[in-house]
Amino acid sequence: MKAGWTQRKIDDICDFRGGGTPSKANENYWRGEIPWVSPKDMKSDVITDSIDHISANAIEESTTNLIPSGSVLVVVRSGILARTVPVAITGREVAINQDIKALCPDKSVDSWFLFYFLKSRLEEMLALASRGATVHRIMADQIRAMEIPVPPLAEQQRIVGVLDEAFASLATAQAHAAQNLQNARALFESCIQVEFGKDVALGELVDIKTGKLDANAAEEDGEYPFFTCSRETYAINNYAFDCEAVLLAGNNAVGDFNVKHYVGKFNAYQRTYVITINSRKRAISRYLYYQLQKNLAKFKSQSVGTGTKFLKLGMIKDMMIPLPTIPEQSRIVNQLDALAAETQRLAQIYEQKLAALAALKRSLLHQAFSGKL
Repeated sequence: MKAGWTQRKIDDICDFRGGGTPSKANENYWRGEIPWVSPKDMKSDVITDSIDHISANAIEESTTNLIPSGSVLVVVRSGILARTVPVAITGREVAINQDIKALCPDKSVDSWFLFYFLKSRLEEMLALASRGATVHRIMADQIRAMEIPVPPLAEQQRIVGVLDEAFASLATAQAHAAQNLQNARALFESCIQVEFGKDVALGELVDIKTGKLDANAAEEDGEYPFFTCSRETYAINNYAFDCEAVLLAGNNAVGDFNVKHYVGKFNAYQRTYVITINSRKRAISRYLYYQLQKNLAKFKSQSVGTGTKFLKLGMIKDMMIPLPTIPEQSRIVNQLDALAAETQRLAQIYEQKLAALAALKRSLLHQAFSGKL
């Protein structure tokens, strides 16, 4: 360990405080001015407010506690398949619910130094402390037992300053990449919404069938694509179709339908609509693919069902689409294909940048707490 640094248990340098939920039956508890923080409020590094507010009486008469400014909050119970442990600093006095633990460090430890240390251990903490198949928990005693390298206070503050500056630069780079991707998607959406030619009912231009298989008919390493209502394309070892088609999901739990375009041999789920053009002199399949994509929001609003949303055949046949000439359709398709490719390229760059930034953050934090920063 670096000279002048000590290794201490978090339990030795922090006062741990838990939280709770005041009775919902007492309306006066929920008419105060004290922020009552729950995991849904842990979306930023600094907590100064919350969705809910409680009164001083609520704190005195329930299991929640008043947490001083500068404390570090850790969510000890995350939701289904959570991959991170939210951590935040209190920017003012707050109360917390039972899913959060507050760490109030003593004067030997800078709150932001402790914050960054916990952030550096998030993945490891979650992997080691997760309990149960659906709800991940981090137990207070596991946090208490963690050891933290503690340099002199001035050194802690220097490290915090370096990390603040570095993370701000990384956030700016991430924001720029996200904006580029957003701009490309917005351009694609604006182009796909442009109207060309007079409207024609889709049913006049196409033949519509459905697959015959159950969704679980997919086979690992199958030879042919198997289209279901999922966004993902599966595989199967037999085919029922050999053509160029547009595949439209016919059901979805929340009406989030999707559309695909494919040429060749494939098979399909019984609720997947297989749409083929009936006259190549009037329409191009790829053009119809983009027209269906443009109407997905409308399909969602028209879908029926409660537990699962369905598209009826008549909804698809009656959909009106603009129908320009074949040369104009080809021009539109070429333009949209190019924009789609550019959007996909930017999406890949964005994902790669996110991964690189995450790796750089981990490296910086490792250096910070090993005395190499």
